[in-house]
Amino acid sequence: MTSSRADRMYLGWRYATPCPDPGPPPRRPTPQQPERLDPDWTAAQRREENLLNRPLKAALTGAAAIVAAAIALGLAGWLSPLLAGLGVICGGLAAAVSGYTIWQEGRALRSRMADEQARVGRIRAAQESQLFAGQAAHASRVRDWQAQRIAYEQQKRWYAVCLPGGIQRVDVAGGTLSGWSAMLTTAAAHRLAAGGEVTVVDLSEGSVALDAIAFARATGVEPLVWVLPEDLPRLDLGTELPARALADVLSLVVSVAEDPAAARDLSLDNAILERVIEALGGAATIAGVAAALRALAQVGDPREDVAAGLMTSAQADRVTAMFGRGATDRVVIERAWVLESQLRKLATAGTALVSLPPAALRVVAVGKRAGAVEGRVLGTYLAVTLTHALREAKPGPPWQHTLFVLGADRLRGDTLDRLCDACESTGTGLVLAYRAIPPPVRQRLGRGNAAVAFMRLGNAEDARAASEQLGTEHRFVLSQLTDTVGLSVTDTTASTYTSTTGSTDSLAASWSASEGTARSTGHGRTEAGSMLLPSPGTGSRNVQASQSRGTSESGSVSSGISTSTAWGMTTSQATGDSQSLARALQRSREFLVEQHELQQLPVSAMIVSYAGPEGRRVVMADANPGIGGLSAATLLTLEEFDSLPAAAAGAAAAVPAAAPGSRPVPGPRPPGDGPVTRADRRAGDDRPPPNLGPPPPRLDWRRRR
Repeated sequence: MTSSRADRMYLGWRYATPCPDPGPPPRRPTPQQPERLDPDWTAAQRREENLLNRPLKAALTGAAAIVAAAIALGLAGWLSPLLAGLGVICGGLAAAVSGYTIWQEGRALRSRMADEQARVGRIRAAQESQLFAGQAAHASRVRDWQAQRIAYEQQKRWYAVCLPGGIQRVDVAGGTLSGWSAMLTTAAAHRLAAGGEVTVVDLSEGSVALDAIAFARATGVEPLVWVLPEDLPRLDLGTELPARALADVLSLVVSVAEDPAAARDLSLDNAILERVIEALGGAATIAGVAAALRALAQVGDPREDVAAGLMTSAQADRVTAMFGRGATDRVVIERAWVLESQLRKLATAGTALVSLPPAALRVVAVGKRAGAVEGRVLGTYLAVTLTHALREAKPGPPWQHTLFVLGADRLRGDTLDRLCDACESTGTGLVLAYRAIPPPVRQRLGRGNAAVAFMRLGNAEDARAASEQLGTEHRFVLSQLTDTVGLSVTDTTASTYTSTTGSTDSLAASWSASEGTARSTGHGRTEAGSMLLPSPGTGSRNVQASQSRGTSESGSVSSGISTSTAWGMTTSQATGDSQSLARALQRSREFLVEQHELQQLPVSAMIVSYAGPEGRRVVMADANPGIGGLSAATLLTLEEFDSLPAAAAGAAAAVPAAAPGSRPVPGPRPPGDGPVTRADRRAGDDRPPPNLGPPPPRLDWRRRR
């Protein structure tokens, strides 16, 4: 498998067979019944000749009798010598004429026999010449068939599905948690192998990134994992925001429980928060803002917050004196109560920061212990603070930093729009995964320079909307491997995340592993910033690493996936022997884009739609990361493979040395590659030589007419 390209975003694998199945071997030419001299005809000719010569033979016999009688009577003296001599002369003339005629007829018969024998010989020579020409043509056809068979069996069947230039976002609609795990592992593995940076925001509460984390560790990349709300004190995201930005973030976080159309409440919340932060001195933490809101809303005793160090007595006095006690101020106090009830869930954010090493893979997830409202608040906080952090970041190469948001349908539409704009302005690749496609999500699918990937949609309305958007005229080929492996993978999201920032031991292990990697590359983190985003010095480090280690890292992608992820291990087991692999690779079925087909798509299957140079493209892909470990997979797209010259395409289709954990595709041995063993015959390597094929019917040369 070739190395991953840094300028590409890989989504999965496309099943295709450019070389069609040549079918059964050509049959050998059946020899015709050889032409020969018919003995019945010969006998008939002789019988006819005998019948025709019977009068002549009788005349010859009579003439001979007359001659004998004349001689006998002459010798006996019964006839005069003159009469006897006349009788002998007349009989001899009659016998001579009859005998000569019989001899001529016999010679004519022999001539006809010879001519017939010559004709039969010419026909047999023509038949043999035709048979030899047919056998030579058959040998040529068999050689061509063998070449086509080898090309068919050894061709690449899985081609990379990647985004063309200009696509900056991928909207994944539908899918199961296992399907998201496959999609995330495939995309993140190739981004990491190419030297990129990956940030995962998992709002699904299903531990979707476990396989991606396992792959990263198997390839020597120690990830950073935050599980919220337990790791909220060690999350540095949003801890250094200025007053205006912090007020904007907190007002948007509070609005998660409000009506999206209630713009008055959002502006009122923003104004209250700006004044509260200003009363706190212009620089405040979320815990301090929550304490000030409690003082403003007259909740609890402000002296407890002062004793806890959340604010000073002077700040508490300024907050309580900020508004009066009239009817209008009562509205402010009620809003302050609502604000405090939401922001108290974020009060511990950034209160126990620790020094963490840089990592190419960063995962922040909302844990299963978070409540419904708390989960939405945490998700909105992550999205809004990431938006502010991205706005402050410097633009980089497209997809150098890739952000995955899993469960994006839990965020408000305006929050997603601001996040998309921030990623587009900085060149950050964005992948948004939605479990369902309600009207607000449906309006945003594919908006701008985005590709849309539809996975399994169990809801009938969602499936109908997706089929209408894709068009029902498309016909796709689905491999049996996609069907079988998707049914076998059940443990990709059953476990839970393990935080790498919550204990001293895990922190030390993470620091030591990352420190060793930093020494090998000669670069480290030199500027401050959120650990969820690449540091300013990360870009040059990754570019140099991708140039020097791209090939070796990409070579370990397949082995890392095959040995560390549930998808890779399941795929390896499903194709554990050559016969199973051959059957799985060669069986497929076709289907049309219809509502019921989208409702029963395999777990890892996705239909990708994007705008290309030649118009909108719709491609069927399999996001199973274990396919990359098969020798029948290539990182070339199908279009790139078709555009290769014949020699280069043959070299690309040849079976390479299998990487650890991969399985070769069975096929015929090339000539001169050693004897065929018994194991090879079991694998189907006993192809017939060119001059052999299905035997012709057995001829019975003893048959007579």
